[in-house]
Amino acid sequence: MIGIFDSGVGGMTVARAIETLCPGFPLIYLGDLARSPYGSKSPAMITEYSHRNTEFLLRQGAKLIVIACNSAASTASTFLRSHYAHTIVDVISPAVNQAAKVSTTGRIGVIGTRATINSGLYEQRLQDARPGCKVYSQACPLLVPLVEEGWLKRRETKMIVKHYLRPLRDKQIDTLILGCTHYPLLKNIISPRIGRKIHIIDSSVAVALHLQSLLEKDDKLRTELYDPQTPSRFFVSDIPSPVNALAAAIFGRTVLLEKTDV
Repeated sequence: MIGIFDSGVGGMTVARAIETLCPGFPLIYLGDLARSPYGSKSPAMITEYSHRNTEFLLRQGAKLIVIACNSAASTASTFLRSHYAHTIVDVISPAVNQAAKVSTTGRIGVIGTRATINSGLYEQRLQDARPGCKVYSQACPLLVPLVEEGWLKRRETKMIVKHYLRPLRDKQIDTLILGCTHYPLLKNIISPRIGRKIHIIDSSVAVALHLQSLLEKDDKLRTELYDPQTPSRFFVSDIPSPVNALAAAIFGRTVLLEKTDV
């Protein structure tokens, strides 16, 4: 099974994209809603939570781990790869590679949580993928709580998004990375406020395409993970009132969320 973890519901956008592009590969999803958001936590705490989440997924039978949380990927991915022999996929590199490829001017914006932006990992990997590019980063700490509350169409959310994006518009970027898996749920608000001609990189789709390519190239891994008879399962560490509606909106169907402690 493919194990996926995130700090909340945002990682469900990754799970949905993988489900669409990699049919027949069952998923084990863990959303750590009890401790969300991760972006405001210390690096040590994010690493500890990521460690616990990975242990949980492995106990449930996961053979590959997807870090569907940019804060965790930017903070804890090195630790997890050094600690486990399993294949670990993070959401950052696929989005970076796609942005480096599609940008015409090399002026690339990144929005994310404070933890993601402060890590500098996007800037580092973008410079590796496209030396000399200009990277402009913007922390957006209020967006995850707004998504988790289900405020996807509220006037207040639109105003906050506009405020966060204004510095990036001023930098005349031509590509914007949504550096948090919650942000695709706000794409319809973000797109007109950053500009219709701007390439928007959805990290959930990018990581699903990367995983699809990985499975196509690795016969052993594909055989180990392919099991169309086993249903996917979705775990959360808390079930606040908006989460069921958000999950249904993401997947286009009712999703059974199982409460667990991690």
